[in-house]
Amino acid sequence: MTIWVGTSWKMNKTLDEARDYARGLVAGLSGQELGDVQPFVIPPATAIAAVAGILADDSRVLVGAQNAHWEDAGAWTGELSVPQVADAGARLVEIGHSERREHFGETDRTVRLKVAATLRHGLTPLLCIGEPGDVKDRGRSTPYILEQASRALEGLDDDQRARVLIAYEPIWAIGEHGRPATVEELAEPFAALGQEYGGGVAGLLYGGSVSLDNATDLLGIDHVDGLFVGRTAWELDGYLQLLRRATGS
Repeated sequence: MTIWVGTSWKMNKTLDEARDYARGLVAGLSGQELGDVQPFVIPPATAIAAVAGILADDSRVLVGAQNAHWEDAGAWTGELSVPQVADAGARLVEIGHSERREHFGETDRTVRLKVAATLRHGLTPLLCIGEPGDVKDRGRSTPYILEQASRALEGLDDDQRARVLIAYEPIWAIGEHGRPATVEELAEPFAALGQEYGGGVAGLLYGGSVSLDNATDLLGIDHVDGLFVGRTAWELDGYLQLLRRATGS
């Protein structure tokens, strides 16, 4: 089983900072046995090509894009297409993050179109799902995220689904003010995701206030195939330590 451990830098890091991180990652992984662990980093769009060029020296690390449009080309000012991010070196695309849904009008329809476009061009969609706090408080977390996933994957055949990564990121647990979820809180959602998608997608990841303190426990939850990490992995040392925990070293 592949264990995915990755990070999205969001709107952080200049080109110089991104290059320094990428060079440090290559050096930090030199001689390290990763086993079944698959690392990935998702820089801002300005740094995809630079980071991908450096990490080409260590092909074990995948590079992603934080967003891409569903059309291949056209009059979409300010947008980037899947072919464009692929040309820059991205091999996966983050889709449907809650911040994109809340602040930039992402809908189930546009998420579904982006998943399909990413698959069409041979890249890996990293589909983000997650419920707000009020849904959790009503005890509706599981049906909410299953519906999100179902709508995003609608129309895909089994082979296409097998290329999709799903990252469960409860909105109440992410970001600077997020509250770390307990293992007990995550057991039911992952049991449901595992029943519905276990073995049928490329992996089921967890993201939300992941830290060096809780990473090992999170990876031990049934049906968790990896971690999608924020702030803890923005510093190179934090990310390298997370990778060591995932490999058991």
